[in-house]
Amino acid sequence: MNNPFDYIPDAACDEAFRVLALRIEALKKSSRPEDISLCRELEAGKMLGVLIAEDAEGKRHTLHAFSGQLGDTGFHHPDFVGPVFDYLNPNGHFKTKEADISRQNADISRFENGTLSDIRKEYERAKERLDAEVSAFKEKCRLSKKERQAKRAEGNVNDEELAAMIRQSQFEKAELHRLKKKVAAELAPYESKLKEAEAILDAMKEKRRSDSEDLQKWLFNSFRLLNAHGESKNLSEIFAETPLRIPPSGAGECCAPKLLQDAYLKGLKPISMAEYWYGRPKGGEVRVHGRHYPACRGKCLPVLSWMLQGLDIEPPINSEIRSITHKEPEIIFENQWFCVVDKPSGMLSVPGKGSAVSVQEWLQEKYGPDRQVKMVHRLDQDTSGLLIASFGPLPFRLLQTMFAMRRVKKTYIAVLEGNYESKGIDHRGRIELPLSPDWLDRPRQRVDYEEGKPASTDYEFISVSDGRSRVMFHPLTGRTHQLRVHSASEMGLGMPIVGDRLYGMNTGKASERLLLHAHKIEFTFPIDGQNYSFESPVPF
Repeated sequence: MNNPFDYIPDAACDEAFRVLALRIEALKKSSRPEDISLCRELEAGKMLGVLIAEDAEGKRHTLHAFSGQLGDTGFHHPDFVGPVFDYLNPNGHFKTKEADISRQNADISRFENGTLSDIRKEYERAKERLDAEVSAFKEKCRLSKKERQAKRAEGNVNDEELAAMIRQSQFEKAELHRLKKKVAAELAPYESKLKEAEAILDAMKEKRRSDSEDLQKWLFNSFRLLNAHGESKNLSEIFAETPLRIPPSGAGECCAPKLLQDAYLKGLKPISMAEYWYGRPKGGEVRVHGRHYPACRGKCLPVLSWMLQGLDIEPPINSEIRSITHKEPEIIFENQWFCVVDKPSGMLSVPGKGSAVSVQEWLQEKYGPDRQVKMVHRLDQDTSGLLIASFGPLPFRLLQTMFAMRRVKKTYIAVLEGNYESKGIDHRGRIELPLSPDWLDRPRQRVDYEEGKPASTDYEFISVSDGRSRVMFHPLTGRTHQLRVHSASEMGLGMPIVGDRLYGMNTGKASERLLLHAHKIEFTFPIDGQNYSFESPVPF
């Protein structure tokens, strides 16, 4: 069976999705409210999955699934497999406890905005009134002290008058002390009442937290997932062996777990599987209608690692592609502070999880430990072109600061899928789309206007040929996958870089590398004040 995290769908999966899409299109002509609701939700964006499986007689069966829930139908629809675990029964444990927690939320809100708010206002009014009384007396004492100081300054105060002023000062201090004690005693009942109400609120919130945690644990323990050996584990057991420890929300509800679970329950042997995006992209993700995508890694990698046990799984196609021997990097310039390297596509900039040699390790081997080689910036593994490495801590800090302050001008050349002229895109312009990691599907990035970091790219198209557009990029910031997302996102250019297996079309062809090249880099180095400019020929 294909590897769900890195694959090209076989013809049977593509045909199954095509037929499913035609059925959905036919439903759009329906006048039934449930069909209208279904189509509307699918068009808003949904991952759909297909699984080809065989029964004991070798007959093939096609299963379909959607991720998560689907409108009013919840987990169930006649064209799709059911959930791994249906917790949406209105009279079931989950919905009953969820309703109870919702009531607790309402009770907390009413108490916080009603009783507690009234008690807090009552306390604040009393405190304001009593504080004003203390402030007025302090002002009276201040004026009295000022008057005494003025008399002393005149220099004609006798001993009797001086003694009287001292007694007056002592009396006022004592009076202020007595007033503060009186105010504290008068405020105490209000303060006690407020603390009691706050303690009640804390207890209500703690019960809600405890009930929510218990319900979540119950849900995770109720999700029992099979593998091809017929063994089962619940989500809590599966994720206990991962760095996350606790399952993320929605684990077990993606297409792949649903499809495998249904196949195992029916005694079918999975043969091939694929997941396709249907409808518009959502949540800032780069998704294209009708295109296949790998299973998400945050929720599905631990789950599928268990569920696929017992099946013969193909290796990831891109691991084979990247294992192809690539040429060595080339040092095109070096001085006592830094060197400039021309990196080939397929080579890591810095050490990764595998055994593949990175540019940094290659340089360290070449120059030895005394030069203290360190990469100042990085390129994606599939991107080729210019990289700067420093010799020693001072050049490293200076160059990194220059990158951070945008004092290094970088020029990239890329080839994009599509004709920018026919799409009506301006010949040149600026893309400003903030980016953040998709934490449940690393290393993918997404457009995020709420929590994303600013990312700006200037672009200028160079030419169009055979339905592809050649473009020059000047990234003003250096976010992860910035050029790739700004190219592929419909909020950017809407044309993925050719060969982008993450945001574009994964063809599985070893010959079609990512057509993105760091072509030129320019800066003024502060130590010697010299202007530097380096270029690397575009290899495509």
